Amino acid sequence: MLRIRRFEERCVELYSATKIRGFVHLYIGEEAVACGVNEALTADDAVVSTYREHGHALARGIPSEAVMAEMYGKTTGCSKGRGGSMHLFDAARRFYGGNAIVAGGIPLAAGLALADHLRGLPRVTCCFFGDGAFAEGEFHETANLAALWDLPLLLVCENNLYAMGTAVERHEAQTDLAMRAASYGMVAWAVDGMDVEAVERAAHRATDAIRGGSGPHFLEMRTYRFRAHSMYDPDRYRDKAEIEGWKQRDPLDKLTARMREDGELDDAGLAAMESRVSDEIDRAVQAAERAPREPVEDLTHHVTGGAAEVG
Repeated sequence: MLRIRRFEERCVELYSATKIRGFVHLYIGEEAVACGVNEALTADDAVVSTYREHGHALARGIPSEAVMAEMYGKTTGCSKGRGGSMHLFDAARRFYGGNAIVAGGIPLAAGLALADHLRGLPRVTCCFFGDGAFAEGEFHETANLAALWDLPLLLVCENNLYAMGTAVERHEAQTDLAMRAASYGMVAWAVDGMDVEAVERAAHRATDAIRGGSGPHFLEMRTYRFRAHSMYDPDRYRDKAEIEGWKQRDPLDKLTARMREDGELDDAGLAAMESRVSDEIDRAVQAAERAPREPVEDLTHHVTGGAAEVG
């Protein structure tokens, strides 16, 4: 969680300095979800994410250097510099995006789960998406088919209360998303998304059941983003008192306090962790600065095929 938080904070600095450009959606405040869920996944499982996926990618094990280089649009990035912030991808780690379209990754995740199901593989496909995606047809079609076909699919809704600038009560007639998901015949429950240990317990319970053949599960992670929707967003739709109230439930602070109480962490240990993370991100930025950009003559690579033979 600390790595994700510091990585995102550095992205704010780099964006402000115009080192990275385009749309950037920060994960600050939601770190417990990515870390807790990934603890329940194996290397053989698949992950499908959203445009707010830096935290998911780092928690999945994609190196900071590969993610940062992608932010810079450099060839050493995990998507070879062609994806940027919203399209991180790493097939070797079974991390299939980074998808810029709201709810766009949900049917893709169903396809991956269906493939594993047909092949009899004991894998889980985990799909992250926001509360805004819950209102899209892709979610409801996928939920129906996943339950109908008993797909090994873990649907993780990161309900941060806002779909861009629209509060959840203004885009959902029934705001208990877990209850609505259960109507499709899948197991579903809500989780405190600001508590990494609660997230991990829920994710283990769900993945164990899925591997046991009980079909898809839905987890509504009740969380909150401390920053605006994106770096372009002036964030005028939320009350500052609301933001500060949620910051009192900061997942990093909550876990740090608990570890201190249990004698698992002291000042020296925390300082050492901060130092390691800071050094790692410094190296990632330096590597991204040095890395080459793709030459213009390679513009059509992976986009078009070779010239068709005529005759």
